[in-house]
Amino acid sequence: MTSQDRVRVRGVSIFRPIIYGNTAVVLTTKERERLPVSAYEHTHRWTVAVRSAASAENSDQVGGADDLSYFIKRVTFKLHDTYPNPIRNVDKPPFEVSETGWGEFDIQIRINFIHESGEKAIVVYHHLKLHPWTASGEPEIPSLDLAIMAGPVHSWQYDEIVFHDPYQNFLNILTSHHVTHLPKNKRKPVPFHMAHPASLEASKGGTPEFTSQMEKEEAERLEAARQTIISEQKKWKGILEEKEKELKKLQEQLAATPQP
Repeated sequence: MTSQDRVRVRGVSIFRPIIYGNTAVVLTTKERERLPVSAYEHTHRWTVAVRSAASAENSDQVGGADDLSYFIKRVTFKLHDTYPNPIRNVDKPPFEVSETGWGEFDIQIRINFIHESGEKAIVVYHHLKLHPWTASGEPEIPSLDLAIMAGPVHSWQYDEIVFHDPYQNFLNILTSHHVTHLPKNKRKPVPFHMAHPASLEASKGGTPEFTSQMEKEEAERLEAARQTIISEQKKWKGILEEKEKELKKLQEQLAATPQP
């Protein structure tokens, strides 16, 4: 590695699309009978993962068309404390953890990048989803028989890891690897998103797949949220300025009032 490789390329930003989330299925009676005594209450088998956003052709898996290990060194999943060894480090693909359980909980996901990146780890959170989605978002726990008939439950979040002013050698690594693009058109069901309740029906009928249209819609939702925050900031800034003027006026009036 030369000193030139450790120079940051200013003004350059490059991103890699990923998804993180989980898929869960109901355990059959025979599968539950084979569980250890300590897990006799477990009703589901689930897998939580970090994957590339695009799905492989004819795959029954959400995402994962590309190997992310060329820029991700380790993914750490922090499970509920009731699990043995709740902190799970995964140092090679697939970056995922599979377990059984009966309840939903938040999972901390820490993504560490390769040494050449010079980047700090990032942390995201995912709420483990075991039960079917509802339009209201309220939990609805069907009987195990109905849940088996409904099929796997999918809960996935699209995200983009952006590297600003990357080191030259890391930029070379990133650009030397092909990124599978998301399909433009809907070929399969789409992942359900609480911000878009109408997608509930479109998410049914098989393994979902992210599309470039969903990517565009997500970007639009983020921009709308950003504009709402800016608008709220301006509103409260105006209110604060008015209150400061009122306070100043009262202070001046108080100062001008003759003291007894």
